[in-house]
Amino acid sequence: MFDDISITSVHVLDQDEALDFYVGKLGFQVSNDVDMGFMRWLTVALPEAPDRHLLLEVPGPPALSEESAAQVRDLLTKGALGVACILTTPDCRATYDTLRARGVEFTQDVVEQPYGIDCALRDPFGNHIRITQPAERVAEITDTDLKRWDSGPGYEQR
Repeated sequence: MFDDISITSVHVLDQDEALDFYVGKLGFQVSNDVDMGFMRWLTVALPEAPDRHLLLEVPGPPALSEESAAQVRDLLTKGALGVACILTTPDCRATYDTLRARGVEFTQDVVEQPYGIDCALRDPFGNHIRITQPAERVAEITDTDLKRWDSGPGYEQR
């Protein structure tokens, strides 16, 4: 039936600012930038995964009514839309250091988890992004892990 996910929509409030962040700081490349008249179709992809795109979409017509778009924008800026994407890396600590040097602000520093090593950030609009260095094998979840995860939304350390 299906064999891949090619495009995932990520709501943003300003597409040029989104390009600055996703391309300029995170290292994505523009895969499509098309003025369709009624909207701008803007997708980015990682150089290592050129067939998986993020659609950097401003909430509004034609996909949403103005009323619904306003609600989505409100939820977005509150960080209430959940995880936009989880990016994987072979070295989470080095990626964290590189992105911090580029001015990226993190909501969670690098932490060892049963599933690997990860950290978290938000884009300029409020979308949650996690960066994970997957473990070769998932470790047993301990009481310490459960307590850390139960310490609040996103168990953010900042």
